[in-house]
Amino acid sequence: MDDLDVEERMSRDELEDLQLRRLQWTARHAYENVPLYREKFDAAGIRPDDIRELGDVRRLPFTTKDDLRRTYPFGMFAVPMSQVRRIHASSGTTGRPTVVGYTEGDLQRWAQLVARSLRAAGVRPGMKVHNAYGYGLFTGGLGLHDGAAMLGATVIPVSGGQTARQVQLIRDFEPEVITCTPSYLLTIADAMQEAGIDPRTSSLKIAVLGAEPWTDELRAEIERRLDLDAVDIYGLSEVMGPGVANECVQTKDGPHVWEDHFLPETIDPETMQPVADGALGELVFTSLTKEAFPVIRYRTKDLTRPCRARHGPACGASRRSPDATTTSSSCAA
Repeated sequence: MDDLDVEERMSRDELEDLQLRRLQWTARHAYENVPLYREKFDAAGIRPDDIRELGDVRRLPFTTKDDLRRTYPFGMFAVPMSQVRRIHASSGTTGRPTVVGYTEGDLQRWAQLVARSLRAAGVRPGMKVHNAYGYGLFTGGLGLHDGAAMLGATVIPVSGGQTARQVQLIRDFEPEVITCTPSYLLTIADAMQEAGIDPRTSSLKIAVLGAEPWTDELRAEIERRLDLDAVDIYGLSEVMGPGVANECVQTKDGPHVWEDHFLPETIDPETMQPVADGALGELVFTSLTKEAFPVIRYRTKDLTRPCRARHGPACGASRRSPDATTTSSSCAA
């Protein structure tokens, strides 16, 4: 418990008080600085000063990927471009890419949350982290890189591809941690076997995996083949990138949403109303601390089963479920 952030130690009442203050700031920041949000708030007949309790978030309009594409490239930015320190973007394979920006403060908070996520996964200062997420406009590589460095780990910035080289570097550098997609880790395991190396004998002890749906069956296969702990990290570029939520290595029962920075909702996608605790619904996020690119009730299209866990202050999305192609969650009470 000594290494937890102050916000992770908060009671539910303390956390909700912090969320409300940050929600009020975010609503005002978005309304005053993003024309699309001003248009949407006005159409819904709501002003930032109308937010008086957390439940009032349901009075705010939803944001969709189509909104982000309609304002391409920088129409959703809430700060002058002179304050933007980095830009990331989606691949754009299904249309115009979605573009996101970060202030210096945003980058610091992102790194802190990824560091928090890695710590929850069992990563500790001084460990070597083999980062096989792609670097570039994709948020995975740089997002994990900065968070691991902030935690105090040694980052090996391999990026994706060149699988034979990945195997060689794992053998030579002996990292304890690997970060990549679940499917690519199995590709690395196959390459190890082809090179005459038993994957179970490698130095790897922890795999922090995300950026694609995966199941508990796949987790079991990865852990069996490589003799390590496989932990889920969740995120999406429109909300921040990796580190929106992460599993605890001790329980592996669904990632905890870092609710001091993101306000999650789970809605019925047909009625747009909240679902009951444990019921399947669409995951919706409102950012609470983002400066350059605030998001209000962003519809992720991911499916989740929300629950309040008794073992931590923040729990929500997202364990991968074999009966869903998108994010589904589970929490052990």
